[in-house]
Amino acid sequence: MKAARHILLATLLASGVGPAAAETQPPIVAPEGDRFALTPAEGGYVRLNKETGAVSYCSVKDGVAVCRLGAEERAALEAEIDRLRRENAALKARAEAAPAPPAARPNATPSEEEFERALSFTERFLRRIMRLFREETSPGGAT
Repeated sequence: MKAARHILLATLLASGVGPAAAETQPPIVAPEGDRFALTPAEGGYVRLNKETGAVSYCSVKDGVAVCRLGAEERAALEAEIDRLRRENAALKARAEAAPAPPAARPNATPSEEEFERALSFTERFLRRIMRLFREETSPGGAT
């Protein structure tokens, strides 16, 4: 649906409608429920976003439809960019002030204590499994 509107806008703008023709044409309004309303203006069209109220000026330059935001929208966007820059700087400062994570040991092998602990777990596991096998295969077992 959006692509069709963009194609319609590009077609209208590419048709070469000049300032004189734009003055004689009635405003082009999108059907009910659509997002944009187009009104001919000198050298192009004024596009109104019905949902947000944003106004932009659209024209064709070198065969490409170009829409520019109105001054109010540009100021709002620049204010948002400034806010995001400040927020980004604050986050970077907070990240730099945070304690550094503990450095990894250069030697990736486990310590003797870690090795013995892992070996102990493995030994207990194997003993328990072997006991289960013996119980299953014993003469009085269910097998």
